[in-house]
Amino acid sequence: MPNSQPSLQWLSDPAIFAVNRLKAHSDHCYYTTLLDAQRRVDMEMRYSLNGDWFFHYAKNPQLQPEQFYLAEYDNRSWQTITVPGHIQLQGFAKPHYVNTMYPWDGNADIRPPAIPQENAVGSYVKYFSLPSDWQQQPVFISFQGVETAFFVWLNGQFIGYSEDSFTPAEFNLTPYLRSGENKLAVAVYQRSTGSWLEDQDFWRFSGIFRDVYLYTIPEIHLYDLDCKTLVTEDLTEATIQIKGEIWSDTAVQKNIKATLYDQNGLLVAEVETSTIAPYCELSLTVAQPQLWSAESPYLYQLYVTILDQQQQVIEVIPQQIGLRRFELKDGVMLLNGKRIMFKGINRHEFNCERGRAITKEDMLWDIKTLKQHNVNAVRTSHYPNQSLWYELCDQYGIYLIDEMNLETHGSWQKMGKVEPSWNIPGSDLRWNEIVLDRAKSMYERDKNHPSILIWSCGNESYAGEVLLNVANYFRSQDPYRLVHYEGVFHCREFDQISDMESRMYAKPDEIEAYLQQSPAKPYISCEFSHAMGNSNGNLHKYITLEKYPQYQGGFIWDFIDQGLLQQDRYGKTYLAYGGDFDDRPTDRNFCCNGVIFADRTLSPKMQEIKFLYQNIKITPTQATVLIRNDNCFIDTSEYYFVAHLLLNGKTQQQIRFEAAIPALTEQEISLNWQAETLQQAGEYCVQVTAHLKQQTLWAAADTELAFGQTIFRVTQESSQCLPISTKLKVVNGDINLGVIGDHFSVLFSRQEGSLISLIYHGKEVIKTPPMPIFWRATTDNDRGTARRFKAGYWLMASLSARCRAMEWQLLDDGRVEVRFCYIYPIYQQLSVSVIYQVSPSGEIMVHCEYQGETGLPDLPTFALTFRTDMDYQQLSWYALGPAENYQDRCSGARLGIFHNSVQENYAPYSIPQETGNRTGVRWVQCYNKGKTKGFKVSAVDQPLECNFLPYTAFELEQAQHHYELPNSHYTVVTIAAKQMGIGGDDSWGAEVHPEYRLPAAGKLRFSFSLSHCLDF
Repeated sequence: MPNSQPSLQWLSDPAIFAVNRLKAHSDHCYYTTLLDAQRRVDMEMRYSLNGDWFFHYAKNPQLQPEQFYLAEYDNRSWQTITVPGHIQLQGFAKPHYVNTMYPWDGNADIRPPAIPQENAVGSYVKYFSLPSDWQQQPVFISFQGVETAFFVWLNGQFIGYSEDSFTPAEFNLTPYLRSGENKLAVAVYQRSTGSWLEDQDFWRFSGIFRDVYLYTIPEIHLYDLDCKTLVTEDLTEATIQIKGEIWSDTAVQKNIKATLYDQNGLLVAEVETSTIAPYCELSLTVAQPQLWSAESPYLYQLYVTILDQQQQVIEVIPQQIGLRRFELKDGVMLLNGKRIMFKGINRHEFNCERGRAITKEDMLWDIKTLKQHNVNAVRTSHYPNQSLWYELCDQYGIYLIDEMNLETHGSWQKMGKVEPSWNIPGSDLRWNEIVLDRAKSMYERDKNHPSILIWSCGNESYAGEVLLNVANYFRSQDPYRLVHYEGVFHCREFDQISDMESRMYAKPDEIEAYLQQSPAKPYISCEFSHAMGNSNGNLHKYITLEKYPQYQGGFIWDFIDQGLLQQDRYGKTYLAYGGDFDDRPTDRNFCCNGVIFADRTLSPKMQEIKFLYQNIKITPTQATVLIRNDNCFIDTSEYYFVAHLLLNGKTQQQIRFEAAIPALTEQEISLNWQAETLQQAGEYCVQVTAHLKQQTLWAAADTELAFGQTIFRVTQESSQCLPISTKLKVVNGDINLGVIGDHFSVLFSRQEGSLISLIYHGKEVIKTPPMPIFWRATTDNDRGTARRFKAGYWLMASLSARCRAMEWQLLDDGRVEVRFCYIYPIYQQLSVSVIYQVSPSGEIMVHCEYQGETGLPDLPTFALTFRTDMDYQQLSWYALGPAENYQDRCSGARLGIFHNSVQENYAPYSIPQETGNRTGVRWVQCYNKGKTKGFKVSAVDQPLECNFLPYTAFELEQAQHHYELPNSHYTVVTIAAKQMGIGGDDSWGAEVHPEYRLPAAGKLRFSFSLSHCLDF
């Protein structure tokens, strides 16, 4: 469309989405000298406009200052806003979070392409002067990301209009520039036709949130660079096909030279051509190429140089080239001839202070964290990311599904049900060009990045002719990558859109059923293992599906919680979620599904992911270790291994060794322990770990990337127990029963129906009586399955026990046994007994028994809980750890002795919930900082599950934010037979798998001992 007068009608017209916008092109850099190109210095032909802009915010267009863009309109009295940044995070409007529904649902009665009348507009003004050496040069402007639609003026003249929040919009400013100061004006509208296409599960922000810069070009400029790499089937030769679009005012002769260097700086290939045309084509051939993969991200350096007729350099374009062959063959995706496995994650661009206006430092932290935790793939959910991210993925080695900016979830799925009566884009061709434009903008910008293996047509937009046209566009432009789209699962009429079967949150058995049918397409889970709150249970079940050749992994949802850093009314910081800004409607904390917290600290869930995603599989026995190298392209020569022999949690011996195991093979290695190290009786654990030998881009030398373990016992005949020489003093009062030893005393109360005092060396351990508990603070997954409703009886029972009887006796061995029997409301036949056996040594054996009752819901847990003094803050565990773990999330937990504090044991999930559990507990000690007082819980016949927190399950249950929790006055001790798993197939209905539940009809027993800490 030619330059014309701007109109607000464009905002609601799907036919108008770009006015005067330049054609999309590759994201390459360019320089005027080869030296600058080699150094990749900051581009001298780029001038940043980031920083403070003058700004006015209006709730709707009627309140926007009229003609604010005119040259004579002085905007300097306005407030300022930082670019890049969101309007809503700089005090001008409130953030708003919704998931699938459109944010105006219930407030504006509209259907697409209409937009709400309440359409906030941000008016931006920037005054600038051009660099002195640009005065006679053409000048362009690039907006890397503006949400969702914007108009641009320069010195009062209309420049252009664009939609699509996540790809660049560029305009030619040259005809309207002035010498001296220039005035750039931008009006950013929050709602447009683009808003219907951007119904992603994220905060609904607006504004200029990515870089803005001016740029100029040489007299002859390579506007677009297209490098396609073709590798022969036998992988012995590669061809780089180079196409370029040249920008020049005159049809002059120019020479185009392409040179390719390897990582050692050695020339590999070169070619030169001469042309007058605005296009050029060159081809380079590489014999015996080094191939790119996530495991070995080898990059060649290409320089495309434009020279004049005197062979003087006019422009140099550096472009990193990854040579690889990606194909679909016999229903399997192959990279460089090998079936690859996507050990992936979905990643939003997010920072808890800046929202989606993330920085290079954020991206570097993210990619290093992913690599350190064995993640090899990312889906750019659900929009093209900043261009730097793709460059980093090329360099560090990450497989990408590059997803175009499209999601119309709320148009076809309502309250979780498929209802596409007014779905867009569907087969409504009014939306064809605006949607296709988004595909073109992504493709043209990103096409040269080897990390991108798959183009995605967007997310959760049902299906139809429009998306089929998008898929065919990708195929026509790029036959060397595949096309992904999950939405055909709901509309098989358009199954041909996607080259792979891609599903969201399918259960492991559902995936297996698909794979057993000899399907035509390979399978990936574009979203699985929903990481909302305390989650990611059952992840191991998805990993076992790798035995099927057509199963090729998946992408966990998702990487980072989208929590926003705020202050409560008392000045304490917290991470806010939907609804905390009085934003309505809202989906509350459904924005917090990350495996890392919003402040970029790791959650305990990462322990499991790192283990299950590791490419080096380690299976020790007592005397050997089997190491399987599941890498497709590299051997294990970059690693060293350490075998650790532990006895009762303490290291007895270590053996360091190396093994160069080829890709996709395994080797068994003998562990030559010293003979005397296996003579003692006790519990042994052999752990073998794999470490980096050298520092890499993403991790320090010695970083551990994989481990495996086996546990066994060495037993000896026990010697005859010596008779007990000391006796206990028993005081049988009217109300209380006292048991007194040399350094301790115990008091049992008939009135309270429990143990009420345990004193070691004059220090009280018990602050509140130990009582049976059946409830855990509900997790996000529990709430998604209506656990409070289904199992609410156990919440009531945990608060309502009544002691029916207390009995005691003196045992033959000199111990005192006290038995309590508890009954519960409604089902009074339900009973639990707790038996204490006090030894003269001060050790108390505790036996808890639940007899089972039919007709009741599954138990969340069966445990005994009490409170102790808050001074008891330090913890030492001999258990599975170091991070919290559960029945269905303990694959990555190792057996050992770990130390933390009660506060550190609490993981700050967005809404307070169950946290801090350890399985496989042999013993745990709880003591004060000075180690002057403490107690020990020890398993008797079977390992326990234990938890030590600053809060009770009921305090956690009631809080919606961490700041609502009371100040800590106690350490809350919970000792369990078991608690149910945490689940994680999804967070809105997927139950914990049956084997990880606690059926009410089954009997449950556990035993442990309480004693004074003697071995700090």
